[in-house]
Amino acid sequence: MAPAAAPPPDRSPLRAWRRLLAPHCVVCHGAGAAATGAGIAPLCAGCRADFFAADLPRCQRCALRLPGAHALCGRCLRETPSYDATLTLADYRPPVDGLVVALKFGHRLELADLFGALLAERLRDLDPGTLLVPVPLAHERQAERGFNQAEQVARRAARAAGLPVLADALLRTRHGPPQEGLDAAARQRNVRQAFVVNRRHAARLAGVQVAVVDDVMTSGATLEAVARALKQAGAARVTNAIVARTP
Repeated sequence: MAPAAAPPPDRSPLRAWRRLLAPHCVVCHGAGAAATGAGIAPLCAGCRADFFAADLPRCQRCALRLPGAHALCGRCLRETPSYDATLTLADYRPPVDGLVVALKFGHRLELADLFGALLAERLRDLDPGTLLVPVPLAHERQAERGFNQAEQVARRAARAAGLPVLADALLRTRHGPPQEGLDAAARQRNVRQAFVVNRRHAARLAGVQVAVVDDVMTSGATLEAVARALKQAGAARVTNAIVARTP
């Protein structure tokens, strides 16, 4: 008996519409990406593995990429930072850097949903009482932008991970120029004593573990200043939870 003929390909208008309306990956724009929830930018499995892998060798303190399975980078071995650990989703390089820029300056808030959902997966390994605290923006920059991208990511991560968030735990007391474009020494001077703990929340921070949420970590000067303020207020442990780390 001759084998049955293969059915003809489905070229119906309905199939064409389904392909057109299928979720497209926010990175590669390929169809068939997994929808990550209402309002959240979809991400395909390939791009997730290529750009957001969780098992890359990194310094446990500052998340700098390392060539092998070392616990700490040379800088953190020489001088222990005020923060205790750093979790990051990706390296700050294409295409992730473009996504961060699109969130900050293009008002692509669905990317805050995506970053928050991905960060929540990493945060689930922390103590269940960990308090999420976003890094505050300078007033003028938040007024220009209309939102604080770190706060947007923190709120979404907290909701997905079932952790509390305290958006106004930190106050920014000094407002220097943006960190972008400054060298390492200038970055440290720019944020020195720039953050204080909001007195209304000082008691809540005492003795707890804190996850500080920010979009990009470069020299670590901002996160160092934040961690120092939190530790002075009595925080037991400070973990940075960032979207991207410069290589």
